[in-house]
Amino acid sequence: MSTIRPDELDERLESGSEPFVLDIRPESAYESGAIDRSHNVPVYDDLRNGDESSLRDSLSTIPGGADVVVVCKMGIVAKRATAVLTAEGYDAATLAGGMSGWRGYQKGSLGYRLRSLLWSLR
Repeated sequence: MSTIRPDELDERLESGSEPFVLDIRPESAYESGAIDRSHNVPVYDDLRNGDESSLRDSLSTIPGGADVVVVCKMGIVAKRATAVLTAEGYDAATLAGGMSGWRGYQKGSLGYRLRSLLWSLR
């Protein structure tokens, strides 16, 4: 399964090869802070409970042919959504670390820098 690091996503957002950023967190979490130009489809709770039907019912809101980056709180539930999207023919990736990783990247936190070091060693 494909993942994308926050710095890679930021580069793509800045370069014009902008992916469709799909934020699956609950609406209240999305409204509290989200990646600019992301789209909220609040299916997190359903996916966390093993129910993929709400995501499948929302596929019409996701443009076909677009690269999709799936975002949740930490990236764990987003992996489930990424698997569904990939099975449905989308080119999808999970944002590594989710919004937590994105915020750490934006702030330049020590935790993010350590995770980046680990990612680069893989």
